[in-house]
Amino acid sequence: MQIQDLPFPDPGVPDARSGPRFLWWLGRNQLGGQLKSLAWGLLHFLSVSMLPFCVGIAVEAVVDRSGSRLALAGGLLALCGIGVAVGDTFLHRAAVTNWITAAARVQQLLARKAAQLGSALTRRVAAGEVVAVSTGDVEKIGWFVEAVSRFTAAALTVVLVAVGLVVYQPALGVVVAIGLPVLALAVLPLLPRATRRADVQREKAGRATELASDTVAGLRVLRGIGGEELFLDRYRRASQEVRHAAVRSARMWSLISAIQVLLPGLLLVTVVWYGVHLAREGRISVGELVTVYSSVMIMTYPLRHFEEIAMAYSFSRPSARRAARVLSLERATDTEGSRAAELPAGDLYDPATGLLAPAGRFTAVVCGDPDAAGRLAERLGGHSSEAGTSALLGGVPLDELPLDSARTAVLVQDKDPVLLSGTLRDLLDVPASGVVSAAAALAAAQCEDVLAALVQGSLGADDPMDARITERGRSLSGGQRQRLALARSLLTDPEVLVLDEPTSAVDSHTEARIAEGLRDLRDGRTTVVFTSSPLLLDRADRVVLVHEGEAAAVGTHRELVHEEPRYRAVVTRETDEETDEETDEETDEEQASAGDVLDELDELDELNKLSKLDELEEIEETA
Repeated sequence: MQIQDLPFPDPGVPDARSGPRFLWWLGRNQLGGQLKSLAWGLLHFLSVSMLPFCVGIAVEAVVDRSGSRLALAGGLLALCGIGVAVGDTFLHRAAVTNWITAAARVQQLLARKAAQLGSALTRRVAAGEVVAVSTGDVEKIGWFVEAVSRFTAAALTVVLVAVGLVVYQPALGVVVAIGLPVLALAVLPLLPRATRRADVQREKAGRATELASDTVAGLRVLRGIGGEELFLDRYRRASQEVRHAAVRSARMWSLISAIQVLLPGLLLVTVVWYGVHLAREGRISVGELVTVYSSVMIMTYPLRHFEEIAMAYSFSRPSARRAARVLSLERATDTEGSRAAELPAGDLYDPATGLLAPAGRFTAVVCGDPDAAGRLAERLGGHSSEAGTSALLGGVPLDELPLDSARTAVLVQDKDPVLLSGTLRDLLDVPASGVVSAAAALAAAQCEDVLAALVQGSLGADDPMDARITERGRSLSGGQRQRLALARSLLTDPEVLVLDEPTSAVDSHTEARIAEGLRDLRDGRTTVVFTSSPLLLDRADRVVLVHEGEAAAVGTHRELVHEEPRYRAVVTRETDEETDEETDEETDEEQASAGDVLDELDELDELNKLSKLDELEEIEETA
């Protein structure tokens, strides 16, 4: 796999049972890259390790005054130098490729999981944790995958050099062969404690990231209630905890690094002392002493990779555990889609509540619990975050369809839709039927002032479609973001459109025009709107009251306002005491309240008619 071939056509099905299993799965899926990195690593490390032998041959040649052997030593040194350069270059290239491809595979898996679960993902895992996994954790996982092959090459080199020294000079070679494994394994007793401290640091860093993410997401609300300093103090305390944990972790790793420096030095002193003693007795030559001494010095280089792999695993294990936790999440019902891909049509029905949305009609749903309304909207889209009975479209269970088919048949826009950064043209570049134009969708969503604001805020953008939208549309008001999201959904023109509070941040005059535009544009299409706005409810063909998980009443808005106290309590924002009093006594005030609501609706109708007459007069004057 080359970097230019990314992204993967199919990243595979990860083994998300645990963090170590996930790391092992990543390594197996990059076996070719790992073997390539191992081969270049062996060339590099063995070339470095052969330098002392070349130096030893050169020293002996000088002592023996042998020009041919000195020339041979020079040639071998040149070959080793080429091997070091070539091996290091391609080892780095292969290792970085392994790192990038592993990180890309994890990010692709996370993106696919987010697309599969939709809004249900953040209901089951904190948004900050998802951000931490897709940024910092991905780098730690890639680091470990990249370090494995280099560590393997270093370990094999240490073994081969130890065996070679025993064969070359048994007296000193045995000392080195015993000392090198001690150097490699000396830090093992410290690794569990270092790993625990690294885990604590990562957990605290993850909590700090979650807190920062939540604070930024709710910054506008915090400014409104004056809570900025409170949350700033919380983040300061969290960041200080991360700093203290990082210092504790760094102390342990510095101790491990010190041991990695101290023990090789002790081994080197031992080899020199014992080697000098052997040389004085005439049991070894000066060249052999120089060779063994140089080999011990050179071995400190591959031995550093033992420390690196320990650090990489310690930091990547909690990261892999978090990634595996996210990747192990599945759809609450039929995860694979047991039915063949099809696009059913017909009535939309939810057996759990009894809610029925007839085909081709505009159905409004009133639910006093916003959270319950959100869960019901998800279930109607076939991707519920909770296990339960599937919604039916034309008698076909949506949860049994492949995810692509379910989402093509039913589009759900939740109450907090996301606007991605880019141009308006990019925002509206979505799969669509082609029946509804972008201009018609924007007009139905009453986006004229939004387009003007975007053009004014974008330098050199004469065409509104080229105007820039900031990240999550933060430069726009809540109502403007809602209208752009609604236009995007209308442009898609699905067979069934489910909208959850699409106008909650819009003023009443604009909301009345959106209701009219929505009804006209979706004429003949199945539309379900979760709302408590009388302006939208009055335009619906059918209104359903969902109370305590059941469809409690069905009718038109005016009928339900007059006949159903529970419906009136939600729509007119009455208190429970007022509702109970009206229900028990059935006084004339109840009928008067209903009459007032009807009068207000009639007045709104008149205002809309007058507004349309004014618009016609302006057009005539212009003409």
